[in-house]
Amino acid sequence: MLEEYRRKRDFKKTSEPIGEVRPSKESHLYVIQRHDASHLHYDLRLEMDGVLKSWAVPKEPPLGPGVKRLAVQTEDHPIDYASFEGVIPEGEYGAGKVEIWDRGTYELLEKEADKYIIEVSGERLKGRYALIRFKGSGDPKNWLFFKKKG
Repeated sequence: MLEEYRRKRDFKKTSEPIGEVRPSKESHLYVIQRHDASHLHYDLRLEMDGVLKSWAVPKEPPLGPGVKRLAVQTEDHPIDYASFEGVIPEGEYGAGKVEIWDRGTYELLEKEADKYIIEVSGERLKGRYALIRFKGSGDPKNWLFFKKKG
């Protein structure tokens, strides 16, 4: 599950965790990292199946309903990455500053192949959120991320 993550990184040069597939000590860990790489974006990470399922969100995550964001699914990350903050060195994959923007836990309310409904209990994000895969976009990595009303 972490092969792609490890293949993209030189752990002799980056302080990112190598990690392993394992459940976190907290159930259903949630984190968003602000990643100032070649383009500023936010990395949404949800603990599932012993790893952090990950999406890159090009704009600030939605704090309220009515705002929809593109979320591009990326490689799984190790659970240890949830606490990672630092600078990924120039020349390395994802070079730039990484800092935690929000963290907490989530409850998985609904899970289908193309849809996750979650209840987020973060420091900034709170409430029900949806991740829905775009149909017919030509790229199965493209999802929509938004806060649900109510």
